Amino acid sequence: MAELLIFRHGPTIWNAEKRIQGRSDISLSEQGIETVQKWQLPDEWMAVPWYVSPLQRAQETAKLLGQEKLETDPLLIEMSWGKWEGQRLPELRKKLGPEMEKMEALGLDLCPPGGESPRDVQNRLKPFLYKVAGSNQSAVAVAHKGVLRALYAEATNWDMLGKPKEKIRDNCAHLFQISSTGIISVKAMNISLLSSIDFFPRPIKQSEHPPSDFPKENRS
Repeated sequence: MAELLIFRHGPTIWNAEKRIQGRSDISLSEQGIETVQKWQLPDEWMAVPWYVSPLQRAQETAKLLGQEKLETDPLLIEMSWGKWEGQRLPELRKKLGPEMEKMEALGLDLCPPGGESPRDVQNRLKPFLYKVAGSNQSAVAVAHKGVLRALYAEATNWDMLGKPKEKIRDNCAHLFQISSTGIISVKAMNISLLSSIDFFPRPIKQSEHPPSDFPKENRS
């Protein structure tokens, strides 16, 4: 059994403006840099393998946290929103009307023109999950909201229609277990990166089984 501690990059100007970023390579904003500088991880998590999206906002986040030993993995890139990138959802809903309603009703299969669906992202991530599973230890990933939502949906069988059981919060890390066959499940959601590191579980090593003593107040 392996574990993946994954979190979203810090804020960007497009996040503040509520624009769809997708593959657009937007850097962290000044506020985003200040936010990430407040995050903290236990030293043990800094010593495990780190995998980072190729987009600069994720790369900057990892380096601001002091991680120089990282592997850029293109499979962790954000979901492509095609022609919708740079736009805002309320404006798209107003512009497209009933057509947008039909598309949003597709849930996992919603696919923007020229982009990807969340199901496409899930399929794209499978080789990455197999790679982490093969290590039989803990790893860290710095990625994007679309990637997190796709993983959470895979782990919980959420069809992305309606709200998820748990809100995926910013400024938090999320811990998943991955079986030897690449099956992902939730271990703990919304572990604050702004609170005391005492509340973090310790990572497992290759010779260990996953710990079972995660603090109750942080269990999913």
